[in-house]
Amino acid sequence: MQVIRADHLGMCFGVRDAIDLARRHADGAPLTVLGDLVHNDEVLADLRSRGVAIAHDPSDVKTHTVMVTAHGASERMLARTRAQGLDVVEATCPLVHVAHRAVRALVCRGYHPVVIGRRGHVEVRGLTDDLDAFDVVLDERDVMALAEHPRIGVAAQTTQPIDRVRKLVALIRRRFPRSDVHFIDTVCHPTKERQAAAVDLAHRCDVVIVVGGANSNNTHELVSTCQRHCSRVHHIQTESEIRPEWFAGAAAVGLTAGTSTPDEVIDRVDRRIQALTAGECR
Repeated sequence: MQVIRADHLGMCFGVRDAIDLARRHADGAPLTVLGDLVHNDEVLADLRSRGVAIAHDPSDVKTHTVMVTAHGASERMLARTRAQGLDVVEATCPLVHVAHRAVRALVCRGYHPVVIGRRGHVEVRGLTDDLDAFDVVLDERDVMALAEHPRIGVAAQTTQPIDRVRKLVALIRRRFPRSDVHFIDTVCHPTKERQAAAVDLAHRCDVVIVVGGANSNNTHELVSTCQRHCSRVHHIQTESEIRPEWFAGAAAVGLTAGTSTPDEVIDRVDRRIQALTAGECR
């Protein structure tokens, strides 16, 4: 049996930079991260082992320095955090900053903002918490519930599949033909690469293994994308979750991973699959 890795998989530069930044600051002084720096349990465990604390509200921070996660935060949250006398370090991905600027530009130009994304997700909260009025949509039902506005500005959570985003933008335009609907593409390039590679992988393989955190939105989106093209798709966080029966009769197994998944985790999963198919694991 052949194991095929996706052409693009695993950690993106924004996640790597955020982790490196947290480790450097933790080496110098006590550090608290405001929320999960990335959605990966192994990465979070490593940070805790370095003395990094995690808090979900600025009022719970006990250190002088607090770090904003790669997912970003609203200006209101940043101001509230600084008002407590805390030194704020931003690990926000630069491409999330691009999305923030896009949403602000839409509002400044008089558009009612609509964000395509997962309501309640930390990145979406960061994109919308500074807004007085907005909508968040993820599917056709959400679009059908929108109210009409003369000008509608659409942006997206950076980890949304671009195909979904384009379909929802088209649906918004059909639903409101009298409105000026302006779309700014804020889906990040690493997400587009990984989604396209996942489609290619799923077409070529009998089984696809997707490695990533249970709370990782981009990992869940990779799973959904693979499931549209392959009937045997499994989402795991570590190699210990792999089951031999998944590979029965398979000639090719695909391997992909979310943008918060460390290279060493992907390598361990790959070795486990190889060992299973060689009959070496018990």
